[in-house]
Amino acid sequence: MSVVVKKDDDLDEEEYYSPFLGIEKGAVLQEARVFHDPQLDARRCCQVITKLLYLLNQGDTFTKVEATEVFFATTKLFQSKDAGLRRMVYLMIKELSPSADEVIIVTSSLMKDMNSKTDMYRANAIRVLCRIIDSTLLTQIERYLKQAIVDKNPVVASAALVSGIYLLQTSPEVVKRWSNEVQEAVQSRSALVQFHALALLHQIRQNDRLAVSKLVTSLTRGSVRSPLAQCLLIRYTSQVIRESNMNSQGGDRPFFDFLESCLRNKAEMAILEAARAITELNGVTSRELTPAITVLQLFLSSSKPVLRFAAVRTLNKVASTHPLAVTNCNIDMESLISDQNRSIATLAITTLLKTGNESSVDRLMKQMTNFMSDIADEFKIVVVEAIRSLCLKFPLKYRSLMNFLSNILREEGGFEYKKAIVDSIIILIKDIPDAKESGLFHLCEFIEDCEFTYLSTQILHFLGNEGPKTADPSKYIRYIYNRVILENATVRASAVSTLAKFGALVDSLKPRIFVLLRRCLFDGDDEVRDRATLYLKLLGGEATVGETEKDVHEFLFGSLDIPLVNLETSLRNYEPSEAPFDISSVSRETKSQPLAEKKATGKKPTGPASAPSGPVPIVDASYEKLLLSIPEFTGFGKLFKSSAPVELTEAETEYSVNVVKHIYDGHVVLQYNCTNTIPEQLLEEVINSVHV
Repeated sequence: MSVVVKKDDDLDEEEYYSPFLGIEKGAVLQEARVFHDPQLDARRCCQVITKLLYLLNQGDTFTKVEATEVFFATTKLFQSKDAGLRRMVYLMIKELSPSADEVIIVTSSLMKDMNSKTDMYRANAIRVLCRIIDSTLLTQIERYLKQAIVDKNPVVASAALVSGIYLLQTSPEVVKRWSNEVQEAVQSRSALVQFHALALLHQIRQNDRLAVSKLVTSLTRGSVRSPLAQCLLIRYTSQVIRESNMNSQGGDRPFFDFLESCLRNKAEMAILEAARAITELNGVTSRELTPAITVLQLFLSSSKPVLRFAAVRTLNKVASTHPLAVTNCNIDMESLISDQNRSIATLAITTLLKTGNESSVDRLMKQMTNFMSDIADEFKIVVVEAIRSLCLKFPLKYRSLMNFLSNILREEGGFEYKKAIVDSIIILIKDIPDAKESGLFHLCEFIEDCEFTYLSTQILHFLGNEGPKTADPSKYIRYIYNRVILENATVRASAVSTLAKFGALVDSLKPRIFVLLRRCLFDGDDEVRDRATLYLKLLGGEATVGETEKDVHEFLFGSLDIPLVNLETSLRNYEPSEAPFDISSVSRETKSQPLAEKKATGKKPTGPASAPSGPVPIVDASYEKLLLSIPEFTGFGKLFKSSAPVELTEAETEYSVNVVKHIYDGHVVLQYNCTNTIPEQLLEEVINSVHV
């Protein structure tokens, strides 16, 4: 089935046909029967394998029976002499990841290909074998792999070396015995072989700091010719410098001299790698940076976009720590502001903002006016953060920078972009006292047309804290009360709280605030009415939250340091009496609570992880023991918390399923408990069809 799809990035809107969209697994499995034909059609078989690979890479799963049938059918294709089909067979076997019992069937064919006179067969057979065999079988073919590493054909040698990198994760002791052969491969004339050999040799020795240092010392004398391998060697050299804490300013410094010599390399990638390594060294001086900055400056005017991007990105990082060292490149970077590649232009402008002086601020602002409309929000956020840093660096220039932020705040943009601008203005108001009046005014103008509830409440909260401290706080009341009239319930409630703060801190405004709060008593939202009622009583002295006026201010302006769950529990348990509710009696301790509770009484628990009646502990010992027994989860660290089971099915279904969420520092594990409710049924091969 062919579906017409249009390319989004094609200006001519040319159409192309995808043969894969809309294919179904069942239909493709039926097509796979052609593998059994006595007279194999190589072209047809390649097409079917391509579809199977597409399904696997799109996340479709094969049942054990389906995978076994496809695997055995694929092995029959070894009888074909077609080179293209043979390569597809290799790919299919590697993707299917056959079980130990099935591997034995295909091993003989792969080993035969590994000793074939056809180099393409040998290389691919090595790659596939090393992906599917276990450590026992690996020892049987180890001799062939060691021979392949030093093979004259670079394709075969690279295949063996890459397989060694993979096997190092599963059978490190076996791979470490190949050091001599790998060392010999490092001297290969093939660029790719030298690159893979150096990568494998470093991984073999990476846990021995002295061995790595000796390796780097021996190779920095000029035996590495491959640009790719040179880039690796530069990285390993900078790693040795960092770990040994060598002082590059005095005495013998062969490693730093090597990095500096790579700046004169013929390969552009090696020059860039060396320049980046030098700029990232700890304690590097401006004098040591000069050669690296010079070559990066030359790349700024390169005709290749990738070189311009790499150079300006490196200079952008250097400008954060050594801005004076980058100032010589400012003229070249100003020409990049109009670069067609918006990533390059964004990095150029942010670098200029970091390295610019006070006199260049106004000129940069003019250049950026048109620039901002041509870039995406993600780039605009980077520019906004750079402008904020520049304003903090030159506080006397706050007017032009604040005006620029205000102008772009009124333009079209997404939530994250607008939030970055609002956060920047708030930070500038806090850190630059002279910017308070203009900054608050800009926020009030923005809130008139703000479409984001979160930003409106954030601005109102900040306005309530800072507005009363200004010379003329009354001018903000109109903007705040407009939110009570025109906004949604959440923003209206926040506006009521902000009005109360003005009334509490500015005595001259208290009568006006009383009038506005009384109008809020007729609002259609309970939260707005309740807040207005509470604040009227507090400001009028009819209700107390403490003995002093300071307690009232703390209630209005202070943050709630009581867990909401504890407060809700205390309020539910409170029995009306002459004694008022005492908020100080609420516990400040956080207790673990079940994330979900069963609402239906009498529902049978589903499996061993049924929801407990009371609060669940932070970590259930049975869960922790179960998770530790699964190898894939052992690297996740200590289990932080397990939730109560959440029901995913109705009680009347033929089987019940619930899920338990296990929380780690960096991972979330979902445990599905599936239970039969009909004794006559048996569930087998249950899989989770949700792809995250």
